[in-house]
Amino acid sequence: MLESSFIILERVGPKLERSIWQQGIVTWNHFLRSERIRGISPKRKSYYNRMLLLARSALNNYNSEYFAEILPKSEVWRCYNAFKEDAVYLDIETSGKYTDITVIGLFDGIRTMTMIKGINLDIRLLKKHLRKYKMIVTYNGLTFDSVVLERYYPNLLPKVPHFDLRFACERLGLKGGLKAVERRLGIKRAEIVEDMLGEDAVYLWNAYINTGNRRHLHKLVAYNEEDTINLKAIAEY
Repeated sequence: MLESSFIILERVGPKLERSIWQQGIVTWNHFLRSERIRGISPKRKSYYNRMLLLARSALNNYNSEYFAEILPKSEVWRCYNAFKEDAVYLDIETSGKYTDITVIGLFDGIRTMTMIKGINLDIRLLKKHLRKYKMIVTYNGLTFDSVVLERYYPNLLPKVPHFDLRFACERLGLKGGLKAVERRLGIKRAEIVEDMLGEDAVYLWNAYINTGNRRHLHKLVAYNEEDTINLKAIAEY
């Protein structure tokens, strides 16, 4: 999809992009080979050619940061197929809505990695680890996870495309929280956490802090792992 995206070009919105597609120009190469395109002046066509050559070079060099800069946030989903092999699925837990971070969970498509406050949360190591990835995938991360992470740990997240599944799901008619979307898509959770909600994660953390009982912590980690793993299933939908 990325190589069919003309919305990366200055002054090209959804309407003009659709017009370009309707003219049979559905890839960057088609655009570059076309002498004239209805709705675009020759001077601007020449400028767009240069921009598309830069985009093609960035894609060939696997430079996802370039597309993070030029794609509208609502269109970052177009990057997914190009960079999904090096995407990280991220979810955090807090002690309240926008309060202290208790758990940071990552899933690279194969393995999960969990960092827990007071146990193994090492921000320097986490920042180094995140630099390996070409894309970040979250659910409601643009308004929650990334906001909270930036508040407590400025510049932690790399400047790569951030694919927030919440907004992509809403465009497909899949509204509600992560668990509601999972139910609509038939995605199952492990039995130990299948009935949990977001507020239960806060309860489990407080129960662990107040009692020291690691059973609460283990359940919280299992819940967070399910969050990150299921992000991939939704992204692939």
